[in-house]
Amino acid sequence: MEHTVNRRYHALVWGDVEQNEGTVDTYIGRHERNRKVFTVYDKDDEKGKHAVTHYKVIERFNYVTLIECRLETGRTHQIRVHMKDIGHTLFNDATYGGDRVLKGTVFSKYKSFVENCFALCPRQALHAKTLGFIHPRTGKEMQFESEMPTDIQSVLERWKVYVKAKGI
Repeated sequence: MEHTVNRRYHALVWGDVEQNEGTVDTYIGRHERNRKVFTVYDKDDEKGKHAVTHYKVIERFNYVTLIECRLETGRTHQIRVHMKDIGHTLFNDATYGGDRVLKGTVFSKYKSFVENCFALCPRQALHAKTLGFIHPRTGKEMQFESEMPTDIQSVLERWKVYVKAKGI
């Protein structure tokens, strides 16, 4: 039985997400060789569980994009796996390879800028924005909102300044 009504996350991902919104509908399971990570499997493979993530672009910064993800299912690492699968690994996600420059220029100034951002936010740039559910006893809908943490806010501000300065 599904108890959670509304789960929305904000994520900073690598690359310029092409579509303004979309849905990732796959099967997710543990990686066969590296049991600490999850991966996408074919439906017929029977190794994964069905997982659906809806995403919408909030703001573009040319080399990275801020998106909102709404979960239909709640698989472990779902957003991280889905975004990597569509070519937009989470910014500074060491587990899934987002902790190095994945998009951008080869200039050392840019590399320093990105490393500076990694230092400001030393984790994947993923934030649980909204959690809503029906209270099991009262039947009342409960909704909780959370402000963007300062480490991610700082990185977003840096990207805004960078994009404006570069005129991109």
